[in-house]
Amino acid sequence: MCGIAGFCNLKGDREKNIERMKERMYHRGPDAGGDYFSKDGSITLGHRRLSIFDLSENGAQPMVSHSGRFVISYNGEIYNYKKIARRLLEEKKVTAFRGTSDTEVLLEAFEAYGVEEAISLCKGMFAIALYDKKEQTLYLIRDRIGEKPLYYGLVGDGFAFASDIGSIAVLEGFKNPINRAVLDLYFIHGYIPAPYSIYENIYKLEAGAILKVKLPFRGMDGTEMTRYWSVKETAKKGQENIFRGSEKEAADELERLLKASITEQMAADVPVGAFLSAGIDSSTVVALMQSLHKGKVKSFTIGMEEKDYNEAVYAKEIARYLGTDHTELYITEEDAKGVIPRLSGMFGEPFADSSQIPTYLVSRMTREHVTVSLSGDGGDELFCGYTSYFSVERIWNKMKNIPYFIRKPCSELVIHSPLARKPVYRIKGKLLGAKGPSDLYICSYETDPLTKQISLDTKECSYKYSEYDPKFLKETNHNIMLMDMLMYHPDDILVKVDRAAMAVSLETRVPMLDKDVVEFAWTLPVEYEREGKKGKKVLRDVLYRYVPKEMMERPKKGFSIPIEKWLRQPGLREWAESLIDRKTLAHQGILNADVVWKIWEDFIDRGEWRIQIWYILMFQEWMMHEAVSAGS
Repeated sequence: MCGIAGFCNLKGDREKNIERMKERMYHRGPDAGGDYFSKDGSITLGHRRLSIFDLSENGAQPMVSHSGRFVISYNGEIYNYKKIARRLLEEKKVTAFRGTSDTEVLLEAFEAYGVEEAISLCKGMFAIALYDKKEQTLYLIRDRIGEKPLYYGLVGDGFAFASDIGSIAVLEGFKNPINRAVLDLYFIHGYIPAPYSIYENIYKLEAGAILKVKLPFRGMDGTEMTRYWSVKETAKKGQENIFRGSEKEAADELERLLKASITEQMAADVPVGAFLSAGIDSSTVVALMQSLHKGKVKSFTIGMEEKDYNEAVYAKEIARYLGTDHTELYITEEDAKGVIPRLSGMFGEPFADSSQIPTYLVSRMTREHVTVSLSGDGGDELFCGYTSYFSVERIWNKMKNIPYFIRKPCSELVIHSPLARKPVYRIKGKLLGAKGPSDLYICSYETDPLTKQISLDTKECSYKYSEYDPKFLKETNHNIMLMDMLMYHPDDILVKVDRAAMAVSLETRVPMLDKDVVEFAWTLPVEYEREGKKGKKVLRDVLYRYVPKEMMERPKKGFSIPIEKWLRQPGLREWAESLIDRKTLAHQGILNADVVWKIWEDFIDRGEWRIQIWYILMFQEWMMHEAVSAGS
């Protein structure tokens, strides 16, 4: 795992600028750093290395291909690189490799097969900058699901890219203003969805995409975007070719694919472990790891003294049953609160999924023992696990027979009536106006009219949820699952895990996001995924082959913290109120102070909790520590 950075046609000292970029993401690769400067001055590449495969200098980056044509700066892992290496040798595309790193294999595959064919062969997580000296072309490439981050865009007259948006913001001459157009989306969801970022003219490369930049760079009009893989098309193809076997056969195939994925992802030249939260997903990953491992798998969990937020006791029970080498850490309120001032620097732009705090703490503890940790992320989105999926279908079935031309005015009537002072009626009024189940899902995020009044700039900004065709897939659950795979999963879940873990130089790997697993999951009929309110049916069938069913049959607590309670306590309350000080808000000129304080006072005085409180505080924390340093 590493960090990459670079630029072209950028004014200023090349060496100083690339050093500033690398220093900003030192945590992503503390083992080594490297640079590449083209002789004609057209392009500069930088790299920070966290050594996982081939710990020698043979794995150092930026790396030049055997022929000298290509140069690569790459972040991630190609899990099937040994298979690709064998093919290159058998086809005599390569006579021998200098080392044993996946970087060298990837580089020679680009040389042998071309960019798109080579990347289509790869299974892994990655963000790649590839420079073709012969064609004077830079390629930026991101993995299929979006595990690894890659930002890019304009800085003055130049072009820059990096794993960390903060690495772009520290460049000499960076004056990009805050992108106010995306603030409504941020205050709705708690993160900024790709391709947008917090800065104007800086973007996130979307999952499965290749950005081609022809040098010398002369503006974004000279770039070309293509896609080598699409989760939308994968879902469509899968649902058009439904798995025809029995439920047992579906579980057999899923078990086989997960074992193959985990086997590949356990490979490393450094210690490997796994997060164990006691949920279905992580328990399945750890159970399969242990079945494949001769020794004891290292598993890690954190607990809290508050029973409503503590699953560590169950994780310990599962670990004992499986026979893992288990480590647990019980964290205090002070441990969790102590992380908050570091969050803006970790994420580089406003990000407000509060489970970022326990994710960071479990990563920090895990890093004391291993360098790589597998996680169970992806199970909910791929196997219909969220209770919200069932709720949408249940609510829609109750209201779908009422014509829209009747429901819509009723919705407006409720929203603008005195009843809307109570959250329950605000929610019901908003949902009543939904056009269909997919729209109902979008509306569930936007039930409070105050949300779109937090920012002083209220601009409409199209994004993946609003652009989604509600009839793209036939089945309601699958449509909503796909919507989450397009935005929530890559822009929230994967961002949270990557940034929190990389803040302590821990590489995380996600076996359920293996290409073959994802493609198989989308062939399953919904009845193999959900039974009544209970989701992940086929995944549970796999897990129960290794862990007794009764051990897992309990309410899910989630990976969360009592942030609502803490914000009322001395210390955090003062911290929060200092961030939303009216004079501060007026000086910044970005947020509506009256709306912000209305939301805050409803919470403090009347006990009405809105998740937007945390979103506002994380935005203000970023404004105080990151935006100022970026010159905004």
